[in-house]
Amino acid sequence: MTDMGAFHEAVTAWAAGGPEGPAREAAARSRVRAVVLLEGPSDVAAISALAAGRDRDLAAEGICLVSMGGAMNVGRFATLLGPSGLGLRLTGLCDERERRYYARGWERAGAAEQEFFVCAADLEDELIRALGVSRVEELVHEEGDTRALRTFLHQPAQQGRTSQQQLRRFFGTKKGRKIHYGRVLVEALDPERTPAPLDGLLAGL
Repeated sequence: MTDMGAFHEAVTAWAAGGPEGPAREAAARSRVRAVVLLEGPSDVAAISALAAGRDRDLAAEGICLVSMGGAMNVGRFATLLGPSGLGLRLTGLCDERERRYYARGWERAGAAEQEFFVCAADLEDELIRALGVSRVEELVHEEGDTRALRTFLHQPAQQGRTSQQQLRRFFGTKKGRKIHYGRVLVEALDPERTPAPLDGLLAGL
């Protein structure tokens, strides 16, 4: 396990009620300077792919992508890691409906002046709009999921929804699919079409 991986593991255990010491020790070993608070692993996959596409090694830069297991945990993680805890710089990416959790978490951690970035609806929505529905459908086909998508689109619940809404829902219907397509969609982006929240997040690190 890399030092940054050990730091992430120690922080996750600390946030769940474990001891503080291992997290502080891992922070020192990894020389972490900033954390990106993300709802879950699909967001981590997307940001990791975006950074790799720009030839950046975030771990080597002292930046840790933290998967919190849900946006409602942001207050706990921000308090432990931000100015009131380990003193690390905070940033993050969230859906519009999660903005209030992040704002409260930043305030609670004494980091109100530090920026986080908000997707108009959610990450998948941003990526589908950037690529276009036709291109996303091509990528689904290239990944071997054409049959699964067709079956999904025939479900009664999907009738009356827009193609964009259907694709967003499809990515969340199978464990691991959002993680997989978080990477696939980002890797297919034209750099000039990178959604503003993702571009702003990476540029600010």
